Amino acid sequence: MLKQIRPAIVMVVATTVLTGLAYPLAMTGAAQALFPHQANGSLVEKDGKVVGSSLIGQNFATDGYFHGRPSATTGTDPNDATKTISAPYNAANSGGSNLGPTNSSLITRIKGDAATLQAQNPNLPVPMDMVTTSGSGLDPDISPDAAYFQIPRVAKARNMDEAKLKAIVDAAVESREFGVLGEPVVNVLALNQALDASMKQ
Repeated sequence: MLKQIRPAIVMVVATTVLTGLAYPLAMTGAAQALFPHQANGSLVEKDGKVVGSSLIGQNFATDGYFHGRPSATTGTDPNDATKTISAPYNAANSGGSNLGPTNSSLITRIKGDAATLQAQNPNLPVPMDMVTTSGSGLDPDISPDAAYFQIPRVAKARNMDEAKLKAIVDAAVESREFGVLGEPVVNVLALNQALDASMKQ
């Protein structure tokens, strides 16, 4: 019987060491050596302080900043640990709302958000990504149309010329990956940082 048990134990230990220790350490070391910025979370710094990640959206809510997509992520209610509350862009609890396209709560929310946005800029149709959440709830990007749509609101809040603001958005548009993959996007954190920097000039 020992003849059968011994090889099994050796295989379990060897597999655990290889796949549970050696491989993860090798991949971590390679990632740190080849892509240290990405491996450490693609962190964004301002004046020496980390202000976010280029991979995770933030809840910009004031009129003077460009807003990202709605986020359906939640967090624990500080007043009652058995309940959850809305916590936009909660990286510890990634997820969508899981509401289907015929769900009345989803339809009501989208109609309400669309009406609010349309009142801010009645000259353009509301871009779909301004009223729909992403599957992760953490999407850091918006479409160029969504950024251009917000120009009148941001320009008014900052008492800024819309043409100057459009030039900032133009510069923030990231084209398709390798020219063919995906769609053009605007990283909201990067755009708002560029906006802040332009106010200092």
